[in-house]
Amino acid sequence: MELERFRNLLGTPAYEDKDVLLYRGESLSMMDQLPDGCIALTVTSPPYNIGKEYEEIRDLDAYLEWTESWTEKVSRITNANGAFWLNLGYFGIPERAKAIPIPYLVWERIHLFLIQEVVWNYGAGVAGKLFFSPRNEKWLWYVKDPKCYVFNLDEVRDSNVKYPNQKKNGKLKCNPLGKNPTDVWQIPKVTSGKNRSSKERTSHPAQFPIELVSRIALACSNPGDVIFDPFAGSGSLLEAAIRTGRKAIGFEISTDYVEIARKRLTEFRLVEEAAARQKNLFSIDLLEDRH
Repeated sequence: MELERFRNLLGTPAYEDKDVLLYRGESLSMMDQLPDGCIALTVTSPPYNIGKEYEEIRDLDAYLEWTESWTEKVSRITNANGAFWLNLGYFGIPERAKAIPIPYLVWERIHLFLIQEVVWNYGAGVAGKLFFSPRNEKWLWYVKDPKCYVFNLDEVRDSNVKYPNQKKNGKLKCNPLGKNPTDVWQIPKVTSGKNRSSKERTSHPAQFPIELVSRIALACSNPGDVIFDPFAGSGSLLEAAIRTGRKAIGFEISTDYVEIARKRLTEFRLVEEAAARQKNLFSIDLLEDRH
């Protein structure tokens, strides 16, 4: 399904280019406008219900019901060999838990097949005094059909192999492209601060690293596929789609965050166009030198 068909269904976006459509709006109602099986991959992180500026606090049962409601819509729009990657952190339950991983409470409410949990070990974070310092969040990887789904391992292999030339019976023990990166991903988070702010940092308080969502896009979708983020935030998945040769649609309810994403994507395109012009200039100079 081409982006133009989505545009015809959803109307004029807040931002668009040849690969991306970004809409300001409430995700659940906007997903109702999408046809069955139109999305190859959904990658998102919804509100954690912990009091961030962008979320509405619900009691536990209401939050779990809300999660089931919107993920059911994701299931409906996922295509036959498509996937859904869900990132969730932790919250407290009075008298029961200081910080329970939210996936433990929601995983079976999602109407897709769970392949596995992937642990994102992000390095920097809060320092604990009466508990170990938290340094990870969970990803749940779901698919529509457990017997037929996209998994491009060669696209995301880890080239950091200790003994790349080691052989057994005359054959290399390790794939020449590298090793499987495993289900624990050590990818730095997008940090803030005067002296340690990440280059890709925006003012969004919970921004995904491009490296993280690019790995998911490469592994679980194919070039040209339409990928989707119903809680688009700062637009990390949308930029990752451009970088990896995918198309992307994002929904975001906050006008401020839509503006952050719009500015980010516009600047990325300007840098991309400047690099292309520079490359063409050098190509012309080389041709002239040969003549």
